[in-house]
Amino acid sequence: MDIDHLEQNKVASVVANNIKAAHVFKKHGIDFCCGGGISIEEACRKNNAELENVLEDLDKIGQKVDRREDYNSWNLDFLIDHIVQVHHSYVLESLPILLEYSDKVAKVHGHHYAEVMKIRDIVTEVCAELSSHLQKEERVLFPYVKYLVNAAQNQTLASPPPFGNAKGPIQVMVMEHEHAGDAFKEMRKLSNDFTPPAEACNTFRALYALLDEFEIDLHLHIHLENNILFPKALLLEKNTLS
Repeated sequence: MDIDHLEQNKVASVVANNIKAAHVFKKHGIDFCCGGGISIEEACRKNNAELENVLEDLDKIGQKVDRREDYNSWNLDFLIDHIVQVHHSYVLESLPILLEYSDKVAKVHGHHYAEVMKIRDIVTEVCAELSSHLQKEERVLFPYVKYLVNAAQNQTLASPPPFGNAKGPIQVMVMEHEHAGDAFKEMRKLSNDFTPPAEACNTFRALYALLDEFEIDLHLHIHLENNILFPKALLLEKNTLS
């Protein structure tokens, strides 16, 4: 990877072209999903990261990307199926467990660790919002994008959707992504990077471990939508609508 002018590239674009870059940005505390619309140089300034170190780490990952992770080259309908089957399924499986763990930990340990009370409240809010969010994507936005893909493949003109165009729903999805991302940042801060106390019980430890795992998946999930699917869908709509 040429590092001479890389600092001017947007974080999200670098990750879209090579998913391995996500690990570099995470290592240096740089948001590559919701906050990925700024240059690497600006992101380093914003997060107090050493630009030279970030560029060196990016250079080490190389250019070759496994086809299984080359999300930027996938057809949009295939990418949507991947998002639903992998990330949406993970979210739906994890939400009830997060609710159960956070409630139990708050009830048992809230008198001694006030932060777990706040974490339970945030988890409850995030779970409700994400459940609604996934339904809107799967019932409204994703079917419409697949319709556009089919029209383009058959070289036919598409008709506008009942909601006017994709821009409105996409803006709502991006806003909700940012809210979920901010919620996890707040929980990470409250929990000292999801580090349980030395005397924590197994449920306490399991809660923090799952929150950490969930956030990692959420970052990739949001990246695939915000930085790859949504921009390409808007361009496809522009070229396909009658």
